[in-house]
Amino acid sequence: MHFVQAKGILSPTNGMNLYRGCLHGCIYCDSRSDCYQMHHAFTDIEVKENAIALLDDALSRKRKPCVVGTGAMTDPYIPLERELQFTRRALQVILRHGCGVALQTKSADVLRDLDLLTAIRDRAKAVVQITLTTADEALCRIVEPNVSTTRERYAALLKLRDAGIPTVVWLDPILPFLNDTRENVSAILDMCMEAKVVGVICFGMGVTLRSGSREYFYSQLDRHFPGLKERYIRTYGNAYELNSPRNSELMQHFHATCEARGLLHDNTTIFRWMSTFETPEKQLSLWD
Repeated sequence: MHFVQAKGILSPTNGMNLYRGCLHGCIYCDSRSDCYQMHHAFTDIEVKENAIALLDDALSRKRKPCVVGTGAMTDPYIPLERELQFTRRALQVILRHGCGVALQTKSADVLRDLDLLTAIRDRAKAVVQITLTTADEALCRIVEPNVSTTRERYAALLKLRDAGIPTVVWLDPILPFLNDTRENVSAILDMCMEAKVVGVICFGMGVTLRSGSREYFYSQLDRHFPGLKERYIRTYGNAYELNSPRNSELMQHFHATCEARGLLHDNTTIFRWMSTFETPEKQLSLWD
């Protein structure tokens, strides 16, 4: 861990990352990619020491409330958050300014801040996005080794449901030859239905790899699934988008199942809803 003084905290679309780097160890993580120009070891977490002050200042300058997004590059609930509590402090600032939040995580630690999420929801919008990749707990412990398992994330979704916090699931990534099965997709969508998530984001049944993330992914395939790297190379070469051979079939199943069960499944619609500031009264239609 090391500290830096950041020049700014909010992007033009009101996204923020309080940390850079991660300790979750997900074997497919795109944030390892060289294009993000991270000039330190990925597991040497960069902490933006002045992030909370920057956020307070940025929100005080807003002409109207907004929805702050976080978690796109670094999970807001990496283990260091338990000690530093930057995410919790950021939620306090968001609440004080009457803004909303849409955070993305793989950690059940999000439940620690249920009090703040509930308070934000009562005044604005609070959305929790949770990634689910595989219904197989053993596989989950391999591909996402240092974070809450699927079962633990599902339990968190149920608690968020019971607390009245709207949730969205990211069905991503679906790794070719590992979890690209109809049974896996169906099991995850069953969880989504039980948890009454608003919608499911899915960009396709596959994974993306580029320089930096590809090398780490392949090293982990060699470690856990001998011979699978060679199959990937034969099938995809150095492609960026590695779609499952079953992509068309599985995407048809995904969309048909979501449509039948009343789950939003158009990515654009879900993103637009999450980023739009609304008071609780205007959100009631979601739960009718």
